[in-house]
Amino acid sequence: MQMPNPLLSIADFEAAAEKQMTPAVWARVQGGAADELSLRWNQEAWRQIRLRTRVLVDVSAIDTRVKLFGQELRFPFVLAPTGAQGLIRPNGDLEAAEGAAAAGATYVISSSASRRVEEIAHHSGGPVWFQLYVQRDRAFTKDLVQHAEDAGCSVLCVTVDSPTHGTRDREQRYKSQLPTRELPNFAGPDYLDPTLTWKDIEWLQSFARTPVVLKGILDVDDAEACVDAGVAGIVVSNHGGRNLDTVPATAEALPAIVDRVAGRLPIIVDGGIRRGTDIIKALALGAVAVQIGRPYLYGLSVASAEGVAQIVQLLKKELELAMMLCGRPNIGAINRTVLW
Repeated sequence: MQMPNPLLSIADFEAAAEKQMTPAVWARVQGGAADELSLRWNQEAWRQIRLRTRVLVDVSAIDTRVKLFGQELRFPFVLAPTGAQGLIRPNGDLEAAEGAAAAGATYVISSSASRRVEEIAHHSGGPVWFQLYVQRDRAFTKDLVQHAEDAGCSVLCVTVDSPTHGTRDREQRYKSQLPTRELPNFAGPDYLDPTLTWKDIEWLQSFARTPVVLKGILDVDDAEACVDAGVAGIVVSNHGGRNLDTVPATAEALPAIVDRVAGRLPIIVDGGIRRGTDIIKALALGAVAVQIGRPYLYGLSVASAEGVAQIVQLLKKELELAMMLCGRPNIGAINRTVLW
C-alpha cells in the first residue's frame, strides 16, 4: 500500500487520520472526559520535561531491549489496548495485531475488541497480552481469561480504573452516528462492574496462569496496595484522559509512584506519548516501559497494518536517536540524570 508522503511524525499521521475517519469515529478516538483537560495535560506534561545531553560517549551501538514479566521486548513500548479498531476499519483488530507483529511490537488485545481474543491472537503471529474488564458474570470472566491464555496471551492486564464510564461529551454528541459494534468478549453491554474490589484481584490471581498487571493506577497508596496484593506489575494511567477529567497527567503522577514502589514492581506508564523523547523521559522517571494507544490507531486508519508498523518503527527510530544524543547506549543507562 502506498503511504502518503510525507508522514514523518505522529502528528503527521494524526492529521492524515482525521481526514480518513468520519467525524463520529474521530470523536470516539480523540475524545476525552468532560472539558478534556487531563487529555491535554497528558501530552503537555511530557513536553515540559527537559532532557540533559552528555557528549563523547560511544553510542555506535544502541540497545533498546528490555526484560519485562519474564519476556524480552525489542524496545520499551507496547501497543495499548484500545477498543475502536473495528470502527476505524472493518478488520481493524486483526490488522492492528498484524502490524504490531510485523514491527516486532507486543500488542495488548482489548476485551472490547470486535473480534474474539482467540482470533486476534492467532492472526497476530507476534507477542500478545490481554486486557481484561472483570465483568459481573464472574464465570464468563474466568472462561474468557482461560481462552486468552490458551490462545497465547502471556500477560493479563486488568483495567481497574473504570467502575463506570467518564463524562465523554465529545463522543456522546456523535453517539447516534456510530454503528453498533459486536463485542464478543463481553457477556453483555453492561460490562463495567462497580462492585470490583481487591478481593476480585485475589480471585483472578487464584487461577490466572499468566502475570496479572493492574492498569489505571494514579495514587501512591493504590500502588502500595498493588505491592501488598502481589500483582506482577502496574500501569500508571488515567485511561487516556477519558474517565475523570482534571486528574493529573501520568507524567506528573509517575515519579511519586516510582518512589513509593521503590523497585518492588515493574511500572509501565501510558498517556500522551507522542515522541521517542517522551519514551526516554518516562524511562528516566522510573518506568520500565510505556504503552502507546491513539498513535497506532492513526497508523491503522491511514494505512492498515502497514500504518501500524510504520508508527512502531517511527517511535523506535526516534527513541534510538534520543538515546544517542543523550549519550545513553542502552536502556540500563537511562535514569533521572537524563533529565535537566
